[in-house]
Amino acid sequence: MKTLFSILILGLLVYSCGSATKTVAAKDTEEKPVRIANDTLEYEVIIFDVGFSSYLATAKPMSFYSQSMLESRNRVYVDEWNNRVRNPSQYDSRIYENIIDYQPNIDYGMEVNYKLYQYFQFAQRKYNMKLGPFRIE
Repeated sequence: MKTLFSILILGLLVYSCGSATKTVAAKDTEEKPVRIANDTLEYEVIIFDVGFSSYLATAKPMSFYSQSMLESRNRVYVDEWNNRVRNPSQYDSRIYENIIDYQPNIDYGMEVNYKLYQYFQFAQRKYNMKLGPFRIE
């Protein structure tokens, strides 16, 4: 299974599936991790960022968005995120640890795009950042 992206935030652990499957437990968090995956494309990431599971449960429903809108916003957010990862002297490397391999020519599907978009919304609020020109929901 290929890794679409990995997000490690402030010492919280992310699980990604490689040729051998390994499970990494979150440090003393009672919150359930959020799985972002497209099994058909064999991409998966699990986010252990405290508060994201609760945030996702209260976010606007997936049906509120179109896939094309989510894809266009995710491209902007991913570009800015990756720019920050590449500039650790300018941005907090404890937040921006890993490049997100989000390729615009791949159809990741609605669920992956929705959860990724919601993660960016959550992270912008939690870490008081702005990743793009869009209003934070």
